[in-house]
Amino acid sequence: MSVATDESPPSKKASPLGLWTATSLVTGNMIGSGIFLLPSALALYGGISLYGWLFTALGSLTLAFVFSNLVKSIKGSGGPYIYARTEFGELPGFLVAWGYWISIIATNAAIAIALVGYLSVFFPMLKEQNWLTASINLFFIWFLVWVNLRGVKTAGRLQLTTTLIKIIPLFAMATVGMFYIEPSHFEPWNLSSGSDLSAVSATAALTMWAFLGMESANIPAAEVSNPGKNVSRAAILGTLIAACLYIPSSIAVLGLIDPKILAQSSAPFADAAAILWGDWGYYLFGAGAVISCFGALNGWTLCIGQIPMAAADDGLFPKTFAQRSSNGTPTLGIIISTVLVSFLVLMNYQENLVRQFTFVILLATLAAVLPYLVCSLVQFSIFIRRKNKTAIPIVSTLITAVAIGFSVWIIVNTGTETILWGCALLLMGLPVYVWIKKSVKS
Repeated sequence: MSVATDESPPSKKASPLGLWTATSLVTGNMIGSGIFLLPSALALYGGISLYGWLFTALGSLTLAFVFSNLVKSIKGSGGPYIYARTEFGELPGFLVAWGYWISIIATNAAIAIALVGYLSVFFPMLKEQNWLTASINLFFIWFLVWVNLRGVKTAGRLQLTTTLIKIIPLFAMATVGMFYIEPSHFEPWNLSSGSDLSAVSATAALTMWAFLGMESANIPAAEVSNPGKNVSRAAILGTLIAACLYIPSSIAVLGLIDPKILAQSSAPFADAAAILWGDWGYYLFGAGAVISCFGALNGWTLCIGQIPMAAADDGLFPKTFAQRSSNGTPTLGIIISTVLVSFLVLMNYQENLVRQFTFVILLATLAAVLPYLVCSLVQFSIFIRRKNKTAIPIVSTLITAVAIGFSVWIIVNTGTETILWGCALLLMGLPVYVWIKKSVKS
């Protein structure tokens, strides 16, 4: 199996990423479009969506724990793919790589959509001119391809900078906005027509989108210095930082804006800031959200070529995805993947921003949580098959079991339509797998 290891050529050609850059990759990929546009999608459910945030935060921490352990057990770049491939074999490894690749493609499309949604703060015509919206989407998508083709270190510096900037408006909203919330905006507690349980389940599936990325440092692990220590810490630390910013800032936005108005907002954080600080707050938070989405799009563009590259190194993806530039960047893999991102953006450009966003994030969530489930099963398998059964870590095994249950719960609650779309996209990978295997044999 020819996966990249900690001593592989790419890591020698570029300075390795450190703990804080790895953490910024995790936090930066999480804190992107999710938190800045999700309040609009959650407004239809009311205050009960806060339970969804809480359950998702706890479940995501169990998944982050899984990834913090897997990087110590299975070395190399590739994240979910390399873990599934090593423990369960080629076909499961391929399906994880395929599903995760689809997830990142959908993720990048959703982030680009949200980025332009917040640009409408400064250019209101973007709310009406769909062709202009699509054109600007494509500009940002391909500009960050150019940045990432310059190498992982360049992308890493940009990621650290944008992560530091994006934390500021969330922290301000979480600390100041909490003192100005209107209690009546949380009445009734459940605005949906379903039961409390169904509302919490539905909101958890939506809020899970904001936590996708806890494995971001695992994907380029071979590019991180001392990955067993730094990647492991980055997974937990990055998820904790995101959770501590998400929940209070979401409470503030839900409490500041009437739910009926919030459901129609394409820039909910900017609208909430306008209530607190007037026009300057509106524009300042709009700019912060644009930078946040820009940073997340950069981080996921960095990751989009890593998974297919690792699979291609093992002969499970077309060889084109394994081709690297002189600085170790999977150039053609990033370009091919971004063509598909562009197609997804153009396919939905006639819809309004909130509807586009909701559909794409549910699809991305399903495609990502399936690999999360497999990775949790990998970790559980590693624990169970230990030769010394008395050395099985009980607490760690229980946390991993919770991660498995949480993943299944999220998958079920993405909805029937999303599951059907996800299964169709996953099954589309099987002919590719058969073709690749036949090509290798011939």
